[in-house]
Amino acid sequence: MSKVQLGWEHAKNPYELHKALWQLFPDRPDENRSFLFRVENVVKNQSAQLLMQSVDKPMAGAKGELLACREIPLQLHEGQFLRFRLRANPIKTIKDAEKGVVEKKGKSFTRTARVPLIHEEQQQAWLERKFENIALLQSLNIQKELVLNFRKHKEQRSGKIQTVLFDGVLQVLNPTALIAMMEQGIGPAKSFGCGMLSIAPA
Repeated sequence: MSKVQLGWEHAKNPYELHKALWQLFPDRPDENRSFLFRVENVVKNQSAQLLMQSVDKPMAGAKGELLACREIPLQLHEGQFLRFRLRANPIKTIKDAEKGVVEKKGKSFTRTARVPLIHEEQQQAWLERKFENIALLQSLNIQKELVLNFRKHKEQRSGKIQTVLFDGVLQVLNPTALIAMMEQGIGPAKSFGCGMLSIAPA
């Protein structure tokens, strides 16, 4: 687990922020992402601080300052109560006829689109589905956040996602599955700081 600070030139655009974090793991351009992160504090026009969970220790570079780094072994047991925090992008996938049809193996399928879940009961149900048979929610606070806008300059394309901050207490049902979930991250938009599940003793 590392605490990283990025200058505003890299932090102001979520897409550029993710590219800057890749630079903390040099000489690994072809590997899959081995880190998850969550922006914790932003000072506009100055910098952003974030927490990053990674398989390997990051290296400070021109695009990021490594403020702290320590190895945290995960030892969980069934029935354990834990406080948790998760920034996520709760969505559902729907068929979108306006996007047309795609042909696969001689069959026609209507293209799909992702739409955000905007009501708290939908967001809670989404999280409960993710935790099914892995952990049981004991308490939950849901904080809606501002829409996250990003721009891919090379592709001249912009987009946005709706993030939600979940805080609460869970009870561990399946320690092995929960650790695997923490390693993989939860839900989409991991490139934009979603999916990292942080835990602490309750």
